[in-house]
Amino acid sequence: MTQHDTAGPVPEMANNTFGDPRKPGRTHVRWTVFLIMLLLGTINYFDRVSLSIALPDIAREFQINEAQVIGVIQSGFFWAYALMQIPSGILADRFRERTIIACATVGWGIAQASVALCTGTYSLFAARVALGITESPIMPAGAKLMGVWLHPNERARGSMLLDGGAPLGTAFGAAGISALIALFGDWRMAFVIAGALTVLVGGLAWWYIRNDPSEHSGVNDEEREFIASSQEPETAKPHFRIRNGFGYLRQRNVTALILGWCSYSTVFYGLMTWLPFYLTKQRHMDISSMGSAMAIIFLLCFLGQISGGYMIDWLRGRGYSNNRVFHLFLAVSAITAGVGIYLAANVESSTAVIILLGIAIFPLRWCSVYWSVPSLLGAQRVAGTILGTMNFASNMTSAIVPIVIGYLVAATDSYYAAMMIFVVAAALYLVSSLMINFNKPIKVFD
Repeated sequence: MTQHDTAGPVPEMANNTFGDPRKPGRTHVRWTVFLIMLLLGTINYFDRVSLSIALPDIAREFQINEAQVIGVIQSGFFWAYALMQIPSGILADRFRERTIIACATVGWGIAQASVALCTGTYSLFAARVALGITESPIMPAGAKLMGVWLHPNERARGSMLLDGGAPLGTAFGAAGISALIALFGDWRMAFVIAGALTVLVGGLAWWYIRNDPSEHSGVNDEEREFIASSQEPETAKPHFRIRNGFGYLRQRNVTALILGWCSYSTVFYGLMTWLPFYLTKQRHMDISSMGSAMAIIFLLCFLGQISGGYMIDWLRGRGYSNNRVFHLFLAVSAITAGVGIYLAANVESSTAVIILLGIAIFPLRWCSVYWSVPSLLGAQRVAGTILGTMNFASNMTSAIVPIVIGYLVAATDSYYAAMMIFVVAAALYLVSSLMINFNKPIKVFD
């Protein structure tokens, strides 16, 4: 690795002090804020994955036998979530993040609990659409908080915490929902309990999170000055214009960011959505064994995500080139995922499948650094809009993929073709990530 490239300086990167959070006298409120965001993300994905875990039981009760119908039901969340991403990003740029986060959390808790009232395919689809709408603001608003609360050399860790709820929530959701169903003998009660928990955490977010360090009574002068030393100067709230949106899309960094996130999302959400069926139908596991396998695989994903964030921040804090560090970690992430999934699809032993998928998914979520890219590349003022667009595109992809896989499974009576789709997506994730120039600022339009 070499020292920082000699290309023009990127806004917010001039101060390259790693920023030891253990420095005496400095409070750590910023990390508590992002631990709460991790908790919100965990519950977010707990609620998302719960339907995948419960669907074998729900499908029997509602007499849903076609894989295509299951794929459409699964896609309902992603259609709604995707279509709300750009509006959610604009809201995050224009309004108070704390209010958006708390209201969204309470809203999706109610939507999650409403699944217990479903009586058939249409009501189940509608409940998933409601969950997608209410969950949509959380990531753009969280990414805006990251640009305000964290020093640039802390944002890889911040990104991993912000997005770390995906594997953690999937792991706990797999184990938790299957355990609740087994405990009560009723999938409906499991959704009621999950929804009530979500509403309570929404109250916690409102109580503790603030929009800016200056608004939080727990932040002392040392922490406030450390954060403020790297922030962009205060500017007016941006006005969204469609022509500016096309201006961002013409920048290679933005288009590569979107393509990479779409490709990564195909792998992660494809596994999250279809792995329960793959393990039960193709590998003949019961619901308890499947839940345990899912928990192991996605806990490994979470551990890989958090450790990757620390390693990236450590290397950047030591002065290594942004391009070298990010490209190295993203390349390892994509290659390991693609190779691991390919091998898992071609072995006979169920134990080997779990081990290989655990290895494949361990570095996959290093892609979470994408959430920090706009603020790192000087586009904090419009980060919500850019990231909302990124998440819109990826969730449109994630909405289509379950339907495609449903038809493939119905046509081939096998999940092998689906696994190969994930392998190809991992290759596209690799190419897109290497196209991003992490030392070139994103041009911001007034």
